[in-house]
Order: sequence, then structure tokens, then C-alpha cells
Amino acid sequence: QVQLVESGGGLVQAGGSLRLSCAASGRTYSTYAMGWFRQAPGKEREFVAAINWSGDNSHYADSVNGRFTISRDNAKNTVYLRMNSLKPEDTAVYYCAAVWRIATTVPITRAEYDYWGQGTQVTVSS
Repeated sequence: QVQLVESGGGLVQAGGSLRLSCAASGRTYSTYAMGWFRQAPGKEREFVAAINWSGDNSHYADSVNGRFTISRDNAKNTVYLRMNSLKPEDTAVYYCAAVWRIATTVPITRAEYDYWGQGTQVTVSS
């Protein structure tokens, strides 16, 4: 029903910045909550950030709070993740996720999301 495609990953030095994009296609709605997760080699997929459908409420993992910013452009069916002050431990495959939700709260667990992108690699060198 909904397809998500991430882009913007790449190689960056520690302290640098990247902006990831997630473009939604298919049957999309402005009432989808959107989130970002990441998975490093040999580790579980972990929550990074999420934003509600209206874009006025967001939540971040402690590990990225203050460095990453999630935003969305509903007219473009796109969610973004601006990553600043990147650290080597941020290296992972980053996944975009979506779930239909009209509440102002934001889902932060993997099980709450219905749709997932294919992931984009972010590598931070030291």
C-alpha cells in the first residue's frame, strides 16, 4: 500500500552532517506518523527519531537527542532526518518507517510501524 525509499546516506567524517530523506509513494496520507530506525552490524534495529502526522510533536533517542532533527513535508510525502555532529557510533543502515495514526503522540517502537523502507547506509569515519 505504501512504499518508502530512503536516500542521502554516505560516508562522512566525524563531526560532519548528513540529511536523509524518505520518499513515500503509493497510497499515502498526511496522517501517517513517521520514524527513523537504524541497525549496525550485529546489533538490533534501534529507534532513532519519530514525528507525528502534523509535524508538531517529535521524539528522539537519547543517543541522538540534540544532534539529529526529524522533519516532514506532507505536501511532498517526505520525511527528513538531519544528522549533525556525527560520531563513528552513528554508523548504521538507517531505515524509514510509517504507520497510520491521527493522534498527536509518536510511536517509538519497531512493532508499532507497518511500513518500512529498504534502508540507506551511513558511515562515519574517525
